[in-house]
Amino acid sequence: MVPMKIVLAGQPNVGKSSLINAMSNSRLRVGNFSGVTVEKTEICFEHHCHQVQMIDLPGTYSIHGFSTEEKVAKEFLQQKEYDIIINVIDATHLTRNLLLTLELLKLNKKMVIALNMYDEALKEGLQIDVKQIEALIGIPVVAVSANTKEGIDELLDIVHDYYDSDTRLYSNISYSDVIEEELYNLTQFFEGKNFQCDDLSPREMALKLIFEDEEFYRFIHDKPIFSQLQGGLLLAHDRISNYFECEDIKEIRTQEYHSIAHGIKTETVSTKDPEKPKSTTKKIDQILINKFIGIPIFLFLMWGLFQLTFELGAIPMDYIDMGFAWLAQAVGENIAHEGLRSLVADGIIAGVGAVVLFLPNIIILYIGIALLETTGYMSRVAFLLDGFFHKFGLHGKSFIPLVTGFGCSVPAYMATRTLKNEKDRLITLFVIGFMSCGAKLPIYVLFVSAFFAAEDAGNVLFIIYIAGAFLGLIMAKVLRMFVFRGEDEPFVMEMPKYRLPSLKLIYMIVSQKAWSYLKKAGTFILAASILIWFASTYPKSEGENKAVQLEQSYLGQLGKATEPLFAPLGFDWKLTVALETGLAAKEVVVATLGILYNVGEDVTEEDERLLSELKKQIPLPTAMAFLVFAMIYLPCFAASMVFAKEAGGYKYLGYLFVFTTTVAWIMAFFTYHITAMVV
Repeated sequence: MVPMKIVLAGQPNVGKSSLINAMSNSRLRVGNFSGVTVEKTEICFEHHCHQVQMIDLPGTYSIHGFSTEEKVAKEFLQQKEYDIIINVIDATHLTRNLLLTLELLKLNKKMVIALNMYDEALKEGLQIDVKQIEALIGIPVVAVSANTKEGIDELLDIVHDYYDSDTRLYSNISYSDVIEEELYNLTQFFEGKNFQCDDLSPREMALKLIFEDEEFYRFIHDKPIFSQLQGGLLLAHDRISNYFECEDIKEIRTQEYHSIAHGIKTETVSTKDPEKPKSTTKKIDQILINKFIGIPIFLFLMWGLFQLTFELGAIPMDYIDMGFAWLAQAVGENIAHEGLRSLVADGIIAGVGAVVLFLPNIIILYIGIALLETTGYMSRVAFLLDGFFHKFGLHGKSFIPLVTGFGCSVPAYMATRTLKNEKDRLITLFVIGFMSCGAKLPIYVLFVSAFFAAEDAGNVLFIIYIAGAFLGLIMAKVLRMFVFRGEDEPFVMEMPKYRLPSLKLIYMIVSQKAWSYLKKAGTFILAASILIWFASTYPKSEGENKAVQLEQSYLGQLGKATEPLFAPLGFDWKLTVALETGLAAKEVVVATLGILYNVGEDVTEEDERLLSELKKQIPLPTAMAFLVFAMIYLPCFAASMVFAKEAGGYKYLGYLFVFTTTVAWIMAFFTYHITAMVV
């Protein structure tokens, strides 16, 4: 059975992800559109004997825009094969959302409007005449709520009926009198000539000519009818331009769309209580985006998140650690061959276990970030920090990719596409690495646990994150002053209403991130652990103890060769090697340390734990310098490749390597020597 292919299109923050989940009750499959790194959500399910394939396009305000997301949406909608568009609209922001609807109507595809968040509109005292909207636009409109699942079945039923029907509904949209007059003349001309084009009506063909649709112009230009049409079309454009006192037909179209959208809202939406008190959103905003207490509240929330990350995450860590230690011992006892036993117990289990150990911390951090995003708070913080960011040469919209960088640098780099100005984008791209991603968290937790008391650990973790972020702002100012000179753009950003987070959506987001982390531990990091074990075990030296054997291994030779570069920072060859392997993935740093420091014939059972070995062998100034270097230097291989693509070439990756390594070395140098003087 050929599946019914449905496309979800809508502006940002209209709840498309929640709606697609409510319709399918299934786990989403997340990937990228072909040829680009724009995220694509896709799902297949069955409903009323129909196989449904549903694709969620990236949120876009217009399909005529220039951002990567808008180009991807436009290309998919105009060039790909699909059956029906579900245009998702935020019922509480009807005018703005209808602007995209009017553009989608020009695609001449079967379309159904899902009026989402209808329950919230009712709570705000808005009374929406859904049938009247349907009559004015000319296509089916269904009031739905992704949160309560109200109207979901009705929406799917209408989509199925529309899909099975051979007829296509045509838009009823009316334009200004002058445009309607020219549309009438052109429509009469097409009808009189009995001219047809695919499934376009004469009025739709006229509309495409009036608004200068390039594709239709190319099609009709080669037809004999065009010579008869050209004179009248020029007169029509002259009359329209004179009426609007504007030569730019795109600007005229935009004016018309705004007028139509406003008119539809005026005709179909009424307020139950015009004198109602301030909405809950405005009341909360009076506190959270207050110019005096807004930023302290944000910093307190972030501090609380890092406290929870450390305190709650520490509880299951002990059990995971004991589990892998037991597993290594149990497996090792059943392998007779010394080399194979070492590979499995000391290489695979120790390396992968050292990474999996920090999964609870990763989950807690992602839950916190997901909560802040889904409630609408992150957009407020971007607005709140706009003035502060401008002092450092950054755009207010830079906050979104920067805060995304606390989770993972890959989507953070992709999120810079919302910045239209090239210099703003490049500055943001260059400083995202200063926002400590989730992969760096295991390094921080490891060293903070080893060198600081448990009651201070959460505060230290918070300071590390804030210090990295603040250093990133300073570096942004340096880049603005000396490299990417120029004025940044004014800040315009939508602030969605506050919403209670959907637990199902939070689960989906966090589970996908956690599973991705585990897959990395079971594949890429597993391979890296085996490689590191091999490099630290060979070539074999007969008669030498394990410490000497490790020093003379391939890994030891690499560390010894590069040790002079890091000696001023207090690093020995082991720490040097750990940083170098971290270029592949930051989690590998912990795996490397787990392999390098869990060796030595003189280590007692009590001291074999990695934390004990680190505290025993590494002075505090060196540990602090290592933390600072790990916080700043080049991100992982995967993120570096995405950076190169988003920045515009591999030459920028070379610049990033020099930039981050230089800053990391200088900051680690000062950290090492200042700490050495203090302690």
